Amino acid sequence: VFEYSEAETPEELFYPTYDLSDFSWDSINRTLNHTALTAEFTGVPATDPSGSFSNGSVAFRVTAYEAGGRDGPLPSLLHTANSSKVEFVLAGVAPRGNGSRFALEVATVEETGVVQKLRSARSIDDEYTPTIFEMLSLVAESQNDSATLSFLQWKATAYGSRSPRREDSIQCRSRSLQAANWTLPVSSIVHAYFGEGIGSTYTVSAINISFGGEDGKVYQEKRYLSWSALLGFGQPPKDTFSPLVISIMAVALGTPMAMLLVGSCVVLFAQRKRYSEYEPIN
Repeated sequence: VFEYSEAETPEELFYPTYDLSDFSWDSINRTLNHTALTAEFTGVPATDPSGSFSNGSVAFRVTAYEAGGRDGPLPSLLHTANSSKVEFVLAGVAPRGNGSRFALEVATVEETGVVQKLRSARSIDDEYTPTIFEMLSLVAESQNDSATLSFLQWKATAYGSRSPRREDSIQCRSRSLQAANWTLPVSSIVHAYFGEGIGSTYTVSAINISFGGEDGKVYQEKRYLSWSALLGFGQPPKDTFSPLVISIMAVALGTPMAMLLVGSCVVLFAQRKRYSEYEPIN
């Protein structure tokens, strides 16, 4: 997790990074819910010399789904049974600058022959996420047949409330995808899962996702930030126009057309009637 400031200097000022591998994490047994299929990982730095985490924490909430549907809270992501929701939460952490913003670095590990691509899709339909028109997807594709193997999908927004509303929206920006075959810590869960093939048998890519308004004051006011993403296998879900939106568009576009056709018919009928009653002077 990066914290940086743009308010006081013409260039970005980065503070010391919050490396999540150095955090102390609570036991998952306290938050694991077998009925709702949810769990929450909450952590604080092992050492906190600045005192930023005296009343704060970083958390990752995970939700699994048994069937397809749409998530209730904003951003109301459309999901399938082959996907899960991951929510990044920054709560109560004291910023180290007057105009601090935060960014989350997301790293992906893929086998050789798999290519990561970042897709951006825009739609005029904001029925489920008001004022947010962009959906981003980080997809893993096979080089042989270009089949999508897995994805990470999110809306271009975060929220500054535990019960998010439209007015709690926080601007979310994504940087370009970069190759990142760095040396990971020996204790990293990546090494534990993939072994010693990182950088040779497997490739690592990373993307930075930043949060904050134009003036960088959003987090200072809220002291809360949550960002949700969908993680799954196969093709990412695609939103389509709902019957309600289709009906509204049909009325909005159909009514002027109907009035134009009726008006044209009335004019033609009036002209035809006038000429039919005309009698020559001779």
